[in-house]
Amino acid sequence: MPWLGLALLALALALMMTTGWPTYAVLLGTCTIGALAGLALGAFNLALLQNLPWRIVGLLEHDLLQALALYALVGALLNRLSLAGYLYNGLRKVLAFVAPRAAPELAGMVLGLLLAPMNGSVGASLLTLARTAGQGWASEGLPAARRTALVAVTSTLGVIVPPSLVLLLLGDAMLRAHTEGMNMARELALPSASAASRVVNTQDILQAALVPAAALLLGWLAVAWFGARSKPKSAAPREPLERREGWTLLVVPSLIGALLVLVTLGKVRAVEGAAAACVLLLAWGAVSRQLTRAVLRQVLDDAMALTGALYALLVAATTFSLLLRGFGTDGLIARLMLSLQDHPVIGLAVVLAVLLAFAFVLDAFELIFLIVPIVMPPVLAQLDDAAWIATLTLLVLQAGFLLPPFGYALVLARGQVKPRPPAAAVARVLMPYLAVLAAVTMLVMALPQTTRWLRTSPTALAPAEPMNDEAVERLMREMAPPDTGDSAPPPEEK
Repeated sequence: MPWLGLALLALALALMMTTGWPTYAVLLGTCTIGALAGLALGAFNLALLQNLPWRIVGLLEHDLLQALALYALVGALLNRLSLAGYLYNGLRKVLAFVAPRAAPELAGMVLGLLLAPMNGSVGASLLTLARTAGQGWASEGLPAARRTALVAVTSTLGVIVPPSLVLLLLGDAMLRAHTEGMNMARELALPSASAASRVVNTQDILQAALVPAAALLLGWLAVAWFGARSKPKSAAPREPLERREGWTLLVVPSLIGALLVLVTLGKVRAVEGAAAACVLLLAWGAVSRQLTRAVLRQVLDDAMALTGALYALLVAATTFSLLLRGFGTDGLIARLMLSLQDHPVIGLAVVLAVLLAFAFVLDAFELIFLIVPIVMPPVLAQLDDAAWIATLTLLVLQAGFLLPPFGYALVLARGQVKPRPPAAAVARVLMPYLAVLAAVTMLVMALPQTTRWLRTSPTALAPAEPMNDEAVERLMREMAPPDTGDSAPPPEEK
């Protein structure tokens, strides 16, 4: 019955595109239909479904999913407080001394870079940028199409810049997929099984994404700077910094940079970094007297809504993936992917193309929870560098957010601008940014070394060396219980 699982997936995608129903409701409804059909046809027994509660509880005990709620709270605080506004105004005034024509655009992109590791989602980043940088660009007289493209592009920095929520969730999904891929390689005696590969972790992916993220950011800053050359210099007048803007520029980037370094080096876990950011933002809101009871209520409502939606999506996607495994659809996909065993890079390109196609109807979280666990294990059974593949996946997800006319960030950004600019005009402004993104993706695809320069952990396990007699004796002494002096002497022989 493997093809029945694919039919269910096609039905779910069709309902998502045509009905506008919540994704989790579509997935759970489709699962109900599929489970009844599977039980009636004898494709699997009831014991498979009885494992579902334990599987969901096991996922929710993961500390990374505890960080999910904290990231949602950080995004809500940034959206409701004026910290982002102070940052934008301060950056614009400072950059006016260096690049007078491009100061507003560059300030907005740097603001997006600073908010990217802290915001809970692309949608939260986009709303914050539309309220701060978007309004600033409107007052500067930027055309609506250019403002829309800039907001959409900048909001997607949270996909690739570590330690964003999308990157952390993908890291967890890749860890599970890499484990399954290694087991598959051993069972099928694939050539990759001979290498003693180490299972990838989130820190590996954080470090692997740093160089591509830096290259992408520099390219986008260059595009914004060149695009602003036709503006008159008076478009960005030089203004003195206010005291609160100066303090904000001095303190906030330093704190964000410190958290980024500590999380990337593995000194601080993602959940600890998110908790620290929450505490600092709550303290700043209280000291600045912006976090009133009404604002706090709105912040908590926003955070709970996003957290509930993500947890509901996680439960629905986990249920759907279990059903697909019951039908054997994962085995069918694995056989199709392993048919390209002699050309594993072509198989990787096919998977990335599938992810890009699904990105038109699914957001990053849905792709990570639903599609990645199905398509990635056979790829990782043939290619052992999971951090490199994860970086490529992040770049493809980012492209899916921006590709006209249905990219999620693009559609949401157009909805924030009144009157709504024509899609063709926005697409023309987006083309240089998409070209830079495509160039970085092809560079990473052609040169996997770009994702290894900053990685501190090896991709393979060190070979085990035989222990000599002295090492064995030392190990036995260490394992022996300590002599406390309380034990009674052995009885004398008579």
